[in-house]
Amino acid sequence: MIRGIYSHCIQDEIWLIREAEWARSLQNIREAQFAIGNGYLGTRGTLEGIPYGAIPGTYLAGVYDKIGSQVDELVNLPNPINFKFTVDGQKLDVVAMDVIQHRRILNMKKGALVRHNIYRDVKKRLYDYQSLRFVSMSDKNIGVMQIAITALDEDCIVDVNTGIDTSVGNTSVLTEGKKRHFRVRELGQFRNAGYLIIETLEKKHLISYWSGFYYEINSKKIFAKDNIFRLKFKKGQTVKFTKIFSIKHCPYKDSHTRLKQHNFKIFNKAFRSNIDTLLNQHTKAWDKLWRRVDVKIGGTANLQQNLRFNIYHMMICCHHDEGASSIGARSLSGEGYRGHIFWDAEIFLMPFYLFNCHDTAKNMLLYRYRCLDKAKELAKKEGYKGAKFAWESASTGDEETPAWARDIDGTITKVHTHQFEHHITADIAYAVYKYYVATEDHKFMEKFGYEMIFESARFWASRVEFNNRRNKYEINRIIGPDEFHIDVNNNAFTNMMAKWNLITAYKLFCKIKKRKSFYKKMKTKLNLKETEVKEWRKIANNIEINITKDKIIEQFDGYFKLHKVSITTTDENGIPLIPIKLKAKDLGKTQLIKQPDVLMLLCLLDDVFSPETKLANYNFYIPKTMHKSSLSPSMSALIACEVGDLNRAYNLFNVSLRTDISNLYRNTPEGIHAASLGGTWQVVVFGFAGAKIKKEILHISPRMPLGWTNMSFSLLWKKNLVKLDLTNDTVKVKIISKQKKTLDMGVFDRVMPLKPNKNYIFRREVGKYKKAGYY
Repeated sequence: MIRGIYSHCIQDEIWLIREAEWARSLQNIREAQFAIGNGYLGTRGTLEGIPYGAIPGTYLAGVYDKIGSQVDELVNLPNPINFKFTVDGQKLDVVAMDVIQHRRILNMKKGALVRHNIYRDVKKRLYDYQSLRFVSMSDKNIGVMQIAITALDEDCIVDVNTGIDTSVGNTSVLTEGKKRHFRVRELGQFRNAGYLIIETLEKKHLISYWSGFYYEINSKKIFAKDNIFRLKFKKGQTVKFTKIFSIKHCPYKDSHTRLKQHNFKIFNKAFRSNIDTLLNQHTKAWDKLWRRVDVKIGGTANLQQNLRFNIYHMMICCHHDEGASSIGARSLSGEGYRGHIFWDAEIFLMPFYLFNCHDTAKNMLLYRYRCLDKAKELAKKEGYKGAKFAWESASTGDEETPAWARDIDGTITKVHTHQFEHHITADIAYAVYKYYVATEDHKFMEKFGYEMIFESARFWASRVEFNNRRNKYEINRIIGPDEFHIDVNNNAFTNMMAKWNLITAYKLFCKIKKRKSFYKKMKTKLNLKETEVKEWRKIANNIEINITKDKIIEQFDGYFKLHKVSITTTDENGIPLIPIKLKAKDLGKTQLIKQPDVLMLLCLLDDVFSPETKLANYNFYIPKTMHKSSLSPSMSALIACEVGDLNRAYNLFNVSLRTDISNLYRNTPEGIHAASLGGTWQVVVFGFAGAKIKKEILHISPRMPLGWTNMSFSLLWKKNLVKLDLTNDTVKVKIISKQKKTLDMGVFDRVMPLKPNKNYIFRREVGKYKKAGYY
């Protein structure tokens, strides 16, 4: 057997995700797990030969279309990862030939996918097949793939077939069937390269492809003049095929000629470059990102790999395009949930980007601002004021929730979330405010942030109803994060987030009053009156929340009266199993919950609730939580850290950590669960490292599992880079900053001013915390 040509790309085991054998049943899972991307462009890890049963996927951030489906969906675009080889009529492929060896490796550090196969044909002849693939992180339009083939036993004739595959389409959903959301506008050849211009059917996005390849025999480079040709292989001779492609889009009705010409310049520069140069530029960009976002954990190698897998998949979504797109529930790795954007983006993913990639965090909020007019239309249509953001949105901010979907038992059920799950509006306001606190981006707030928070407050002021008997404001006919219970009154999560939204809007309004010119401008733009804003505070102070004398927050009116069901069995991961006799449609009649509404509220509004309230509600709701959403384990682990139940926190963290690497929810083929990625990171940084924001000050107080010897990571905070190295008893801090002023920071619950660019070490002592000075 010949030496691995791409062995330089698979060094350092701690950064590698391996597939050691070909298993057809795992093909679509691996396609999602081995996805590569750069935030703008994402491609599934489909084998280059597109074997039977493959689901190739090529996606551009923000490119959606509707024709042929219930609602807008992320468009599966023509597939450039398409390279087929045939020897004497037999396809060189994992299905058509015997697979003697199969190895595929995702190098997360380099953002590269490497493959090595040994095939045997019907005549017992062996072939060595190796490939390397990456989507450039340094040039967001460029993709590169190289394949090296060696005929090991005798000379042979190989038929080569490549190009851009336009036969792809979006996968079938319910009764819709497979559909294609684009038409070909133009295709042709120019300077040893092919081009393709397509147009989406409804939205009229124009997408330009350029693709070219060359092959090398005995170090001689030959540019291919066609995508289909025949080539003679000599025994033992390795032939390398290198394919470069460029994909660029522009929205709506721009000139496709200009787009084609612009994209050709991008493509041609890469096509005339050496592949080693392209790979080096790409890996340097990845190296810069990893130096910024990596979280190192001592004492457990396998966990470190899995954590990096989660971070890697968040990094291949990392993008900024002035708010033209955000991050969907399955990232750019599949078509689950049709690529729609949910509250997952703001509550689960945003914290990672907020503390690591400000541009991406800002972009996600700019997307919401771009959807603000649609949110106002939605509110008005339903008889409310202000802005009501869509539960599921795509390119425009219109409500894109489908009317029908599959329930957890596989039955088709009517969807009500867009009618009742309104907390997303407060969730977005919450994310805007957290961004402001962490970045001190005043310009963003002036141009976009204040308006989003004020318009969302307006919505809640019109959404509440006054109950004369209780002398309280109520929010009726609602769905909270626990979607087992539909059309309930006074859901605690929704009510408290609405209350927070109204109070925060009031405080911010009072703050900007001191800036007379801006205050006047904002009042005029939004037609705001002080009487309206004062009403927000009045409403907030009287929003209904039911808390018992034992400090238990009732999830919604009547929840305590529902049927109590004991959970007696779990799966191998400790996730509860629904009792056999209980049907999905009857879950709403019980106290069983899909994910913990109230506990999530305690995480988001951490400084509002006492430790006693957190512990009481944790003990009450955890036994009732079924974790039937990938969002649930991470938030449950986070609150478990908060109340000191580190055993359960660690177990639930492991479920969240392995959601997609182990396909725990049996739907990873539809794409990586983006919310679980972000939630996992939050458990590590907010839970085990104990990082949290209290009264707009960053605090650190580690509570790591005993098997972890140390942790190190960095956080962006108020225009500073805070570098941290932690054990359970020590915190080393260095604040990297161009500013000279000190930064207040809490360590082991003691707040003190820290000077920039100096090293500090703090040690925990029994009963007190002691500053030990510089190191």
